[in-house]
Amino acid sequence: MVKVESGKKRVYLDWAASSPYSKTDNSVPFGNPSSNHSEGRLARQALEDARQRCAAVLNVPPKTLYFTSGGTESNSIALFSNLTRPGKGRVISSLAEHASVREGMETLDKMGKPTGNVTVDSAGMVTSETFTKALDKYGDTRFAAIMSVNNETGAVTDVAALKDVIKKRKETAPIHFHCDLVQAIGKIPIDISSWEIDSASISAHKISGPRGIGLLYLRKPLEAFYTGGGQEKGIRGGTENTQGAVELANCLSQYADAKTVKLEYESAKSRWKKLITSLAAMERCTLIPSCRIPEDDRFSPYILQAAFKDIPGEVMARALDDIGFAVSTGSACSSSSPERPVLAAMGVDEKLRVEGIRVSQGYSTIDEEIELFLEAVAEVLKFL
Repeated sequence: MVKVESGKKRVYLDWAASSPYSKTDNSVPFGNPSSNHSEGRLARQALEDARQRCAAVLNVPPKTLYFTSGGTESNSIALFSNLTRPGKGRVISSLAEHASVREGMETLDKMGKPTGNVTVDSAGMVTSETFTKALDKYGDTRFAAIMSVNNETGAVTDVAALKDVIKKRKETAPIHFHCDLVQAIGKIPIDISSWEIDSASISAHKISGPRGIGLLYLRKPLEAFYTGGGQEKGIRGGTENTQGAVELANCLSQYADAKTVKLEYESAKSRWKKLITSLAAMERCTLIPSCRIPEDDRFSPYILQAAFKDIPGEVMARALDDIGFAVSTGSACSSSSPERPVLAAMGVDEKLRVEGIRVSQGYSTIDEEIELFLEAVAEVLKFL
């Protein structure tokens, strides 16, 4: 049986859930950024410096960035701002969104806000065609939430193409376009400004930063539904996480600049070519979607979904965990539920959905770990 030797580090292949946190910046001022004394002013300066640095990497004005606790809160602030907007404008989102959007949509619906769904194709993607159909069906749409990289399958959305669909619909009122960039930032090339998206969410702990800090990008300010404290210009109340903001800026500077993203992308693609090719050759393995091949740039080379015949995903993940390999059955935010709504939206058979596991890599993943993982899978398949 393949097993990580005693005393050696485990093989971590669940980066899509959370990445290893590499370092702490101990030089951050401890004061409350809202306080007027010297300690508070130092903290405020550190916070604004961090905002400036984040803006420089993302190529957006600093005034458009608001620090939050992470992707879920950023998505929620944008989504629930619809409750403060006048009129009956509809909110739509894809059926493959993160739970923070999917469940938020259910709440909006319960509160009487008109909602609607954007379907995905069998590859799990929102295309110009499916998006156009949704806008034709829901002519009163005023807000659309479509994620950039799917957190379960790695499917990449052509955000610019979807924005073009909106721009061409001159007969309709303006549509706010929100994009979840949590699995995209630091992994694939992004261009917030040229895409002309209206809001976006980013989380630090997907790019080796600390938990509990993220960003909300707003091209124009909106009226937040949740208020209290007045921090972050009233968009996100609560004492600012200065330490987290500084470390988020550090991570963006280290991992999200265009040159680094390109280099890491090619390395990740090389490792994933080995993984995808080897898994596809295994008799009991089915890749999800079945069209997934190494050369297909419609998918991020950081996330892969695979199913193993007659083995529930939870059992496979537990068996791999027992011998030193960390994978998951899907989004960590939905780990308590056996449902796989993203895969269901793709039309994946129920039995195959139950058997699915998610493998995801990151900056410190090496070729040897992929080789070890493949050996481990082969061993597990012998006794399960």
